[in-house]
Amino acid sequence: MPRFAANLSMMFNEHPFLDRFDAAAKAGFTAVEFLFPYEHKPEEVAQRLERNGLKQVLFNLPPGDWNAGEKGFAARPEKFDDLRQSLHTALPYAEATGVRRLHMMAGIADRHDPKAVDAFKKSIEWAADFVGDHGIDIVIEPINGRDVPGYFLNDFMFARDIITELGIPNVGLQFDIYHCQILHGDVTMRLREMMPMIGHIQIAGVPSRNEPAGEELNYPFLFAELDRLGYDNYVGCEYRPAGDTVAGLGWFKPYAGVKV
Repeated sequence: MPRFAANLSMMFNEHPFLDRFDAAAKAGFTAVEFLFPYEHKPEEVAQRLERNGLKQVLFNLPPGDWNAGEKGFAARPEKFDDLRQSLHTALPYAEATGVRRLHMMAGIADRHDPKAVDAFKKSIEWAADFVGDHGIDIVIEPINGRDVPGYFLNDFMFARDIITELGIPNVGLQFDIYHCQILHGDVTMRLREMMPMIGHIQIAGVPSRNEPAGEELNYPFLFAELDRLGYDNYVGCEYRPAGDTVAGLGWFKPYAGVKV
């Protein structure tokens, strides 16, 4: 049975950020993820995790000026110093929370520009080496152009090929089912093919990005497929509730409280 992590950047927005940990635990989640923790001190985040018995499974490296449209640095050659600094910024949060996977965003760049491709590979290698001694993995995530126009990493097969080419043990694929369905479709076959390199999975309804219930995808089938494929990491609920977060958790009731 899949284990689910509430995404606190999108869910439980009825509460201030730090109070969302309490709300997630009360709703039956045993793990959380979020985009960015950097507006709060590492020890504040760690304290909320500890008092609620929650596991931190993922967060993103600093992306730059998010409000100005920056979505990471990894494929931007001129931003390599910023990429390195983002690792130094994230590490105290990783150490405080015990997280074992960090998502490195690629940024806005042309995927067909050889300089951008080379920069992306260099960034992956540097980041993986930097966090490797701390027992942390780097994951990369293809993102569809409808949500993030111009995003460099916008193809699952391209991500697969880079991970395969580099062959770095602590580099994996962040497989967001929502993005895969929009970009390519044929989600089940892609999960079957890419499972050996998948480090983290995320979900949302398609096309709404609301709760993973109804619409285009048969999520109960996909959850059973993850079991059949032997996936034993967490599934991040990176969706925007259509209304009140708790009121929309009917899909989650069979899985609430699952740790193992």
